[in-house]
Amino acid sequence: MTSNVGPTVRRRRLGQELRRLRQEKGMTAEEVAEELMVSQSKISRLENGRRSISQRDVRDLCRVYKVEDKHLVESLMHMAKESRQQGWWNAFGDVPYSVYIGFETDAASLRVYEPQVMPGLLQTPEYAEAVICGALPEAPPDQLAQRVQVRLRRQERITDPLTPLRLWAVVDEAAMRRVVGSPKIMSDQLEYLVRMSYEPHVTVQALPFDMGSHPGMSGQFTILEFSDESDTSVVYLEGVTSDLYLEKLSDVQSYSMMYEHLRAQALNADQSRQFISEVARDHLRRITSG
Repeated sequence: MTSNVGPTVRRRRLGQELRRLRQEKGMTAEEVAEELMVSQSKISRLENGRRSISQRDVRDLCRVYKVEDKHLVESLMHMAKESRQQGWWNAFGDVPYSVYIGFETDAASLRVYEPQVMPGLLQTPEYAEAVICGALPEAPPDQLAQRVQVRLRRQERITDPLTPLRLWAVVDEAAMRRVVGSPKIMSDQLEYLVRMSYEPHVTVQALPFDMGSHPGMSGQFTILEFSDESDTSVVYLEGVTSDLYLEKLSDVQSYSMMYEHLRAQALNADQSRQFISEVARDHLRRITSG
């Protein structure tokens, strides 16, 4: 039940195993919470991997479920210990979307639809700084700098020589036209997007306005997939004050179908490069005409 993965995925695997034990015992989360004199929300967070799991939690739950296999208990306790190890992002302090970063760090591939901004993993430093400052106008400078540093650190997955992240991004024309920072920053950003699209593990497709309505009009989403078959895919929906993680098979299938339609409606890779380069030239023309 262990492998070379980060703490977020370890917590998720451990939570799934604890849920399995509860279900085999025929108990509800409410019954377990009452037995341990804790809140039902704590049991739910332990099982979905959103909360750190201590060895004491594991011991108490195994007692409630009357787990007699000592090797299984020891294995779960070991997983709990490993799941409490810190990820690289902890060095940057309190990162609001640390759960997502944990998933992204361990993912084998990402499918991203971005209607408003460039994909975070494909942003230039200047664009990243400008978009973060615009999104958090009241944040102090040190928090903004932290966000930029974390975003640039995340991008190392793309250039990892051993296990580069497989990234497929469908980007709406609105994200390309919106002037974030300045026309020069936008031109450089789009040229960088084109260069990255030539990487063998990166695919970028543009979705022009002319394509009309499409399944992604409800907003941004990301589908994360993992190399281990026991780690089911996750759909990530980013919010202002909280994020949503969908793990039910039916939800993942629905978003995967949406993404297939988006890829079909978007320009192909070569057409996308031409389109993005033309938008970059439009931004440059703003500079010369100004």
